[in-house]
Amino acid sequence: MVLQPFTVIIGLIVLFLLSSVKVLREYERAVLFRLGRLVGTRGPGIFILIPLVDRMVKVSLRTIAMDVPTQDVITKDNVSVKVNAVLYFRVLDPAKAVVQVEDYLYATSQIAQTTLRSILGQAELDDLLAERDKLNRELQAIIDAQTEPWGIKVTLVEVKHVDLPQEMQRAMAKQAEAERERRAKVIHATGEFQASKTLAKAAEIMAEHPQSLQLRYLQTLSEIATENNSTIVFPLPIELIKPIIETVKMVGSKKEGEKK
Repeated sequence: MVLQPFTVIIGLIVLFLLSSVKVLREYERAVLFRLGRLVGTRGPGIFILIPLVDRMVKVSLRTIAMDVPTQDVITKDNVSVKVNAVLYFRVLDPAKAVVQVEDYLYATSQIAQTTLRSILGQAELDDLLAERDKLNRELQAIIDAQTEPWGIKVTLVEVKHVDLPQEMQRAMAKQAEAERERRAKVIHATGEFQASKTLAKAAEIMAEHPQSLQLRYLQTLSEIATENNSTIVFPLPIELIKPIIETVKMVGSKKEGEKK
């Protein structure tokens, strides 16, 4: 019975000492305060806290992916859109992240939201849709500069979705349709121009060589006769029967001379 209180005391001391032993993973750091004063960081691995004297704040060094809530943005050309984004950042200096700002996660989120509205509000709608990479780099640089005093490094900012009003979507659809029609007309006109140039060259060649025109007539007649089993009235060029007419005239002249 005498040893029971002593055993309890020993057990309490052992539990007290064990509770002062801390183990941190590779990606974790502990910001250590001793009697309220910052004394540095600890980890990874095992370390000991002085009971009732030391207090630690655990900080993760892994990259954090944070969604930036949808923001109402009025672009430079007065178009109201809804934009959301995603922010990638990590803690480089755990001591600054704990001491310099009360809640670095909340503070980073607020900085990202205000910067998103500010930067995208200075861009036109066409730039917001076509030059998103440029805007992403600009957002990353500005947010990183503002969070640097907190020991936070912003590595990437990506605009995820741009929600346009219905009337703007219809206007853009009409614009795209008109652009496609314009391209189709240009292509058609270019084809007609090239075809006319080719036909003009062909006409010049046929004018220099009339026999080629006659051969073309015969070829066309042959193609039509092969494809259609019907009677075809085909205009016969005068050049083909001209020798026959001249021969008939000569024969007729001879016969008249013989009669005389």
